[in-house]
Amino acid sequence: MSEVTKLIEQFEAGDVRAVDELLPIVYNELRHLASQQLANEAPGQSLQTSDLVHDAYLRLVGSNQQWKGRGHFLGAAAEAMRRILVERARKKSRIKHGGRLARVQLSEGTPSAEPPADEVIIVSDLLETLNKIHPLEAQIVKLNYFAGLSISEAGGALGISTTTAYRGWTFARAWLHEAIQGEDAEQRSQNVEE
Repeated sequence: MSEVTKLIEQFEAGDVRAVDELLPIVYNELRHLASQQLANEAPGQSLQTSDLVHDAYLRLVGSNQQWKGRGHFLGAAAEAMRRILVERARKKSRIKHGGRLARVQLSEGTPSAEPPADEVIIVSDLLETLNKIHPLEAQIVKLNYFAGLSISEAGGALGISTTTAYRGWTFARAWLHEAIQGEDAEQRSQNVEE
């Protein structure tokens, strides 16, 4: 049994000190997950890697969720990071916070890339549906898309073979592509009707 698994079991048994011992052990892994995810964000955003790690960790230990080991804990961390990023994306897309206005980088005088807020929200919403019918494939997407793990790393975190992970990723990618195409067609037809 790994040290992380032992500490998780101690925490679930009510030992609050286990949380203090757990963070230093998993901090580098969580930081790696967060930095990979934030690399996909637009430059100039205010969320730092350590902020995302701390927010996600606080959500994890503050929840009543029980973990079945290191892989499950990292999956829960990826889910917490995904939710934080989705909440920030939704907040940024509100009119009150600039809505769909293009951000301009003053130092260079050219507009910066539009943050992928819409994409994050769409993928997150579709993942909830995918999770209901194909939970393993949804976990692979979460670990890859939101946590920045490679497919083989995601498979390792989930305790499945690399082949199974790639098979799940291929299926999930095709499923998401079809779902997004269906949403785009539905949105275009609604725009025509208006």
